Amino acid sequence: MDIAALSISLNQAKVAQETSLAVMKLAMETGKQTANETVKMIEKSVDPNLGRIIDVSV
Repeated sequence: MDIAALSISLNQAKVAQETSLAVMKLAMETGKQTANETVKMIEKSVDPNLGRIIDVSV
């Protein structure tokens, strides 16, 4: 086996794995940010007094 070719092949596999991991980390961080922003929006939109008193007239 050619040692140089084997070394290049292993390095390429390592770079591909590191790139895949970096992209996955970015996706996870984006997902966390989106989730946090969604929770903040929901918290701001909820009014604790809404729906407690209903005015009914006939």
